Amino acid sequence: MKLTILFGGASYEHEISIVSAITLKGKLLGFDLSFVFCDQDHTFYLIDSSKMKAVTFSKGEHKKMPKLTLVNGAFVQKNLFGATHYSGTVLNLIHGGDGEDGTIAALLDFYSLKYIGPRVNACVFSYDKRYTKYLCKAKDVKTLNYETLSRNEHQNITLAYPIIVKPSCLGSSIGVSIVKEESELDYALDTAFEFDSSVLVEPFINGVKEYNLAGFMAEGKMHFSIVEEPQKNEFLDFEKKYMDFARSEQVLKAEIDDALVIKLKANFEKIYRGLFEGALIRCDFFVINDEVYLNEINPIPGSMANYLFEDFGACIEDLSKSLPHAKRAKVSYEYIHSISSAKGK
Repeated sequence: MKLTILFGGASYEHEISIVSAITLKGKLLGFDLSFVFCDQDHTFYLIDSSKMKAVTFSKGEHKKMPKLTLVNGAFVQKNLFGATHYSGTVLNLIHGGDGEDGTIAALLDFYSLKYIGPRVNACVFSYDKRYTKYLCKAKDVKTLNYETLSRNEHQNITLAYPIIVKPSCLGSSIGVSIVKEESELDYALDTAFEFDSSVLVEPFINGVKEYNLAGFMAEGKMHFSIVEEPQKNEFLDFEKKYMDFARSEQVLKAEIDDALVIKLKANFEKIYRGLFEGALIRCDFFVINDEVYLNEINPIPGSMANYLFEDFGACIEDLSKSLPHAKRAKVSYEYIHSISSAKGK
């Protein structure tokens, strides 16, 4: 199967995307892989598979590699003797802005490329944590109480301390702080506002049970990963998530009863159906007094959450056979012709 891994992008999670792509190279050995890197200036480069190493990008060596453009249905490498088309299915592996905010999804739809990843509408509701709250309310999925703050509007927080402060549109725990008392709030807000103009504030529950579940839909049926209970101290900060993030070995299944697994899967499916078709996503849940609460949606999880699946390659192949396609309106110019005929022109 031909698969084009699209990674990089202009976001705070640019380097994480590079690590993801390198990791997936080792997880998809049976695939005919191409690697397309999106630089911070939104130039596309075709990366030689043998050069899929972190130093290729940190040293700028990718700039010596062939540049690509987009045409209908393919990435294209132009040369003196014509052009080479790279058509296979695209796997959107750009984390954060560009990849998860809907920009890349819109671009791929515009050029009619088949792709694995969240569609534009799914990106809208998962990229901004405020809109995720709205989605959960509409889908009858519980979330923690929250308040939002804007950089331009001062507003007092009514939630009791301790609280957790998050940029509204960032993942990977970037800009996130735990605030245990009011004297720490200003610093936490300054940190979050470095990355976003809006922040989300939620109660911080020390020792809360947290579970991660990934899944996708193929041929109308949901396919779930194992349930993971992530190991953490106070919370999963950036370093904890990603310094050991390039893991490719399957993690241990959480030791929970079947009733809780059913609850987690039911909430996942409520979020997924009708919105995330075509994507493999991971949902992170809290469990409080036997009730399931969605913490966040990861529309393009790090390394696509390969470590939660027994046969990740088979999952990607199954998903690739059930991708939705954006419908294009057929243009016939009948209206213009009828006007022209009526006017005798």
